[in-house]
Amino acid sequence: MLSKISIKNFSFILAIIISVALTLLIICLIIFFEFPITFVQGCLFLLLSFGLCYFLLKVFMERMILHRIKPIYKIIRDSKLSPQAKEARLKTEKNQSFSDINDEVVHWAESAQKEISTLKALETYRKNFVGNISHELKTPIFSIQGYLHTLLDGGMDDPSVSLRFLRKAADNATRLQTIVEDLELINKLESGQPIFNMVSFDIKELINEIYMDLQNLAAESDITLGWKDKATGSIKVFGDKEAIRQVLINLMVNSIKYGKSGGLTEVGFFDISDQILIEVSDNGIGIGENHIKHLFDRFYRVDKGRSRKQGGSGLGLSIVKHIIEAHGQTINVRSTINVGSTFGFTLNKAQ
Repeated sequence: MLSKISIKNFSFILAIIISVALTLLIICLIIFFEFPITFVQGCLFLLLSFGLCYFLLKVFMERMILHRIKPIYKIIRDSKLSPQAKEARLKTEKNQSFSDINDEVVHWAESAQKEISTLKALETYRKNFVGNISHELKTPIFSIQGYLHTLLDGGMDDPSVSLRFLRKAADNATRLQTIVEDLELINKLESGQPIFNMVSFDIKELINEIYMDLQNLAAESDITLGWKDKATGSIKVFGDKEAIRQVLINLMVNSIKYGKSGGLTEVGFFDISDQILIEVSDNGIGIGENHIKHLFDRFYRVDKGRSRKQGGSGLGLSIVKHIIEAHGQTINVRSTINVGSTFGFTLNKAQ
């Protein structure tokens, strides 16, 4: 392989083999014709034949291989360089050795392999995304279609049926609207459009507001909303208050929906130098380790049947991740089946 054996090493090995073979041949001829020769003369002849063979082989092989490989190398090199870089490279091309070309071709091959692996992963993600989004859109569309056809086939004559079916059709239309709006928001976040209003605010005060809004939902599921370590005092952070509200609501609603009856959802704060770590924890059903790496993918659902029954667009955690990353921060998750889950993200402290 070019990456393992250079032309220099190959010439050296071949020169030894040929010189030894020539020396043995000469010794045989000397013995056969009975020419007188000393040990020193034999050693000198061996060294001379080795040096000559090595030099001739190195020159011959470099010219031969370079002549064949340079057109291939030129294609590789030109495919990765800008016009300015190509012009500068032409000036040094004549002085390039085989080992220089070998190193660059190997480097290119490794880069190409990484790029191929990345493209394969992206292709897999694209296929999964297309399949997921078609399913997410198909479900409410077919439901709306079914309700409307039922009404057209005579259901409108019964006021109680017509009103119930119209409400269900309206609910599914709202779900479609939510999916479209969430996709539009993700697109804005990914495009880097300046959609945030960065201000200093009290994160604890914001969470208290969210707790008030989610009190009824938590009560319905018999979930208690609380604080880790009895968090006290004001905690000022810097970010888009409404975007962070959306992040916290999404994490808390998920915690409530997938919590156990009589369970607990808590928020904790940790001081990390110039940042605050906010964690939303519960003692719910937990998430399998094989699902964690996909949690923030669009339309990914751990329990597809239960998730759709609970509602939502399937884009909530993807939006959460995009919002946090757009703040220049990170989000992580720890979870154990039947023990609970913890979602944590960082925000800069207010100056």
